[in-house]
Amino acid sequence: MGPRAVSFDVTGTLLGLPRLGEIYAEAFHRHGHAVDTARMGRVVPAVWQEMSIRTRLGEDRFSSHPDGAKGFWRELLARVAAHLELPAPTPFLAAELFERFAHADAWEVFADAAAAVTALHAAGLRLAVTSNFDARLPRLLADCGLGDCFDAVVYSEEVGVEKPHPAIFEELLERLGLPAGEVLHVGDSRRDDVEGARAVGMQALWLTRGSQRGDLRRLDELVERLRAAPSRR
Repeated sequence: MGPRAVSFDVTGTLLGLPRLGEIYAEAFHRHGHAVDTARMGRVVPAVWQEMSIRTRLGEDRFSSHPDGAKGFWRELLARVAAHLELPAPTPFLAAELFERFAHADAWEVFADAAAAVTALHAAGLRLAVTSNFDARLPRLLADCGLGDCFDAVVYSEEVGVEKPHPAIFEELLERLGLPAGEVLHVGDSRRDDVEGARAVGMQALWLTRGSQRGDLRRLDELVERLRAAPSRR
């Protein structure tokens, strides 16, 4: 049966970061450090992965940091600078980048994502976001023009755990007021999104953009699937 609600992951599912290296390199340059954009584009994701590995599965990296989300991002920035053999970044550089990624111009709303969210919202499905993200997320979604489409925005810093921890999906279900079997979650991480959602009894689909490995390659495929599914009465 088709779901009554659909939840989406954010980064890699609804939003992309095509200018990540460019934005970091520009900010470093404004603060006196010339960095190659391509190299920066490789280093930032590598440091993110390095810090993800050291985070316990399900632990929220933002609320668990002694200085909260801003402290986490300052530490990530410091590690980026160290990898590039640059001096430690100033608090002003950290604050500038933190604010920059709270706004739509640092991101790309995938065209298929915008179309899918609009179509599913118009079809009367309840929509939500479930993301490993900090408290900037509601502001970012609003700035991207997506905020009004979602009945619930659930993010890890607020809940205190990250996907695939069951508590973040249970929080989603509580806010929607629906049983797990009537909610579908879609995301680009097999472990965090698919296995995490299915562990609490939700439906789940794995989005793998540009690859045949998953259940979906684009979110317009999701719209077609849901149109073909028998509706719940």
